[in-house]
Amino acid sequence: MLFGNKKLIGLDIGSANIKIAEVDYARKGSTLVNFAIRPIPPRAITGGELSDPASISEAVKQLVLSLKTKRKNASVGLWGTSVITKRITIPSMDEKLVAGQIRWEAEQYIPFDINEVNIDFKILKNFQTSPDTLDILLVAARQDVALLYQDIVQSASLNCSIIDVGGFALANCFLNNWPSNKGQTVALLNLGCAISNFVVIENGEVVFCRDIPVGGLTYTTEIHKGMGISMEEAEAMKISACTGQAAPEDVAKIIQNTHEVISEEVQSSIDFFVNTTPGLPVQQCFVTGGGSRTMGLLNHLSGFTKMNFQIFDPFKAIRVNDKNLSSGFISEIRDFASIAVGLGLRAAGDA
Repeated sequence: MLFGNKKLIGLDIGSANIKIAEVDYARKGSTLVNFAIRPIPPRAITGGELSDPASISEAVKQLVLSLKTKRKNASVGLWGTSVITKRITIPSMDEKLVAGQIRWEAEQYIPFDINEVNIDFKILKNFQTSPDTLDILLVAARQDVALLYQDIVQSASLNCSIIDVGGFALANCFLNNWPSNKGQTVALLNLGCAISNFVVIENGEVVFCRDIPVGGLTYTTEIHKGMGISMEEAEAMKISACTGQAAPEDVAKIIQNTHEVISEEVQSSIDFFVNTTPGLPVQQCFVTGGGSRTMGLLNHLSGFTKMNFQIFDPFKAIRVNDKNLSSGFISEIRDFASIAVGLGLRAAGDA
């Protein structure tokens, strides 16, 4: 994590929705105490950038009020082009010396001014390719964007305890639900609205993390262009087609063709990981996010990549407080909750 209080609110500011998760955790297991979701304010995010932070902060404040929570500390996740994660290899050295060396090593890998980023790293102790080197997962986030998220949280009358990375929060949620997969190489795909998170976990550690510029909005945009209709109409037609309601035949054809675009992007990420990590094939992929509900997508991904894709249930092992959350509501949010829950499971001192 980039900055490091227990009893956090997990805050996921996505490109389509804001999600807040309140999670209790103990040795016997974790419980989702409460959850709230609302659409991102109109035009608050433009081209992947936070263009109206004041309206986002107000929306966060109203969500927190709706939960009636006493928690004041929040964990928020960064995503998109403002954050870079990269696995790098440096000469072997005493681990105590890495922090002093990493900034110099990082400069050659980061497309930003080194003086304008916050840097964090994790030594991949279970993933060392040579006794003469150290494999490290490097994280760099633009300082101006990190401060903007911090301001949004504080303006919503919360304390910004942790600034994390969306992909890491996704992995955190997965590892709390599938601890038995720690001996495998597993990929996670969170198909969001405009951005999808792709993460690879090896033996319980994140070894690869990138954001892919496709998602549910890709389908809407293609329907909009192909049918010559507004984005609002295109979104409505997409939802109708994916929920078995009446929709023009052309919509189904466009959705099918767009599966190809999504699958190619996912395959490209898989190939990049495999080509840069010889001898470590991905064995399985878990999928979540609102985009995962698109009809036929999972079957297309499985056929295109020749891999097994299955739904990622963020509540597989995490209990739900049924006094606050109905089973119907849980069904509605299941595909949208993973990152917020992963952020809610964070605590000071997390790696």
